Amino acid sequence: MKFAGTQDYIATEDLKVAVNAAIVLERPLLVKGEPGTGKTVLAEEIAKAVGAPLIAWHIKSTTKAAQGLYEYDAVSRLRDSQLGDPRVSDIANYIKRGKLWEAFDSPARPVLLIDEIDKADIEFPNDLLLELDRMEFHVYETGETVRAARRPIVVITSNNEKELPDAFLRRCFFHYIKFPDPQTMAEIVEVHFPGIKKRLVEEALRVFFEVRDVPGLKKKPSTSELLDWLKLLLNEDVGPETLRERDPKKAIPPLHGALLKNEQDVHLFERLAFLNRRGS
Repeated sequence: MKFAGTQDYIATEDLKVAVNAAIVLERPLLVKGEPGTGKTVLAEEIAKAVGAPLIAWHIKSTTKAAQGLYEYDAVSRLRDSQLGDPRVSDIANYIKRGKLWEAFDSPARPVLLIDEIDKADIEFPNDLLLELDRMEFHVYETGETVRAARRPIVVITSNNEKELPDAFLRRCFFHYIKFPDPQTMAEIVEVHFPGIKKRLVEEALRVFFEVRDVPGLKKKPSTSELLDWLKLLLNEDVGPETLRERDPKKAIPPLHGALLKNEQDVHLFERLAFLNRRGS
């Protein structure tokens, strides 16, 4: 079982090594990187590549670790008992399985994605240490122990919004997805837009990386935003000549709303255009 990327996902050599090392070690793969660098999609592509089912657990600020195991609906059981429902005699009817339970119970070895773990409370990772280590947990209401027949391939993503505990990090294989260089980015573009004109890609990438390099930018555009921008350029039939224009009055790129996502960055480019006009 080896990951070598897929037709739809350009994986760098170091990323392939990291994925395969985590599979061999049977440790969770902790993936960090800028938003939009394909961390979440990686789990989907690993599942496709190794022919495994994908079980995705998307974390929110209100998510608790116990929800990944199971939830006991005591309120529904109380209501049903008042209504004389015969199901109340079996407490298992009120146990809702979480994503870890689904992964442990899967007949085929699955890929378990724990997406954006840093969104949750700081104690969330520590609360999963035992379950991810032993691949088992106890259901107190029914007295049963749920064990994984085979360890799932666990992919955990983080946007670095919070520091993760050392005890949790020790149990993971870590990989940081570097932002793609222009050559890798061109390969990614070709996957999404087969046969796209080379000159348009060259000019679009030049403008894109120039935007990313502007000092003081609050949010640098990501891979997904580049792809959105290219889609708009193609739809509006914007040619490479337009992108190549070096008119100082046009410091801001065409259809910039796909690249710049807050007013501070738009104002920054407007100020640059103003300064360029004054200097010309």
